[in-house]
Amino acid sequence: MNGPRAPQGTPRGTSPGTPHGAPVGEAPLLEVNELGKRFGGFVALEGINLSVQPGERVGLIGPNGSGKSTLVNCMCGTLRHELGTVRFNGRNLDGLKAHERTRLGIARSFQLPRPFASLTVAENVRVPILYVVQARIRHVAATDARCAELLGLVGLADKSRKLPRDLTQIEMRKLELARAMAAEPKLLIADEAMAGLSHGEVDDILALLLRMNEAGVTVIMIEHIMRAVLHFSQRLVVLVAGRKIADGNPQEVVRNPEVERAYLGE
Repeated sequence: MNGPRAPQGTPRGTSPGTPHGAPVGEAPLLEVNELGKRFGGFVALEGINLSVQPGERVGLIGPNGSGKSTLVNCMCGTLRHELGTVRFNGRNLDGLKAHERTRLGIARSFQLPRPFASLTVAENVRVPILYVVQARIRHVAATDARCAELLGLVGLADKSRKLPRDLTQIEMRKLELARAMAAEPKLLIADEAMAGLSHGEVDDILALLLRMNEAGVTVIMIEHIMRAVLHFSQRLVVLVAGRKIADGNPQEVVRNPEVERAYLGE
């Protein structure tokens, strides 16, 4: 059950010669360095280091309350961290608001989908095309065609004129992913996109995320469904009580005794 002992100070599963488990030879797309976040006297994140390469698929797991959502909110600009830095595509993001980070190429989907209730499915996808992509490149050719392409990608082409309230749970998750992809991100953070779905529906979302990654989008998946995480992830990062305790090969990470204790207890 136990693998070779990791060098002191290096999370198990991380290559000791490579900072934070990042592959050698290419500049990281996302760099989180010594990130810290407090809520009053409560330490939500402490000394988080994370590096994600272009095109990588990274799983981010941890028990409830481990700091996953706080970390994502700090990376996306929803929360402001007190310590450390976040860099994206070589640029320091500190001080940038969430919508400014989205325009730079960071998109996220939410565990609880948040569509515009009064807009149709197609109109929901059109919003980020107009207000994110257009703001970045100053023009958008064939907006309707791009919208139709995205709805076709996620299997909602026949629902384009429906309102969000008319969609099933999995269709809402697909709409959430289509809206995120409409911003043409370099990095997609998928926050529990499979929660509450059936086995077959989980496979549908997995296939979508893999297709997006194959198209060149770097993906960080936050998920509790371990079979999905292990199938999807090239690298697995584990947070416990606001600290990163493991980062590396998924099969090695899940055999880490500290990870086992976090999920199963002593």
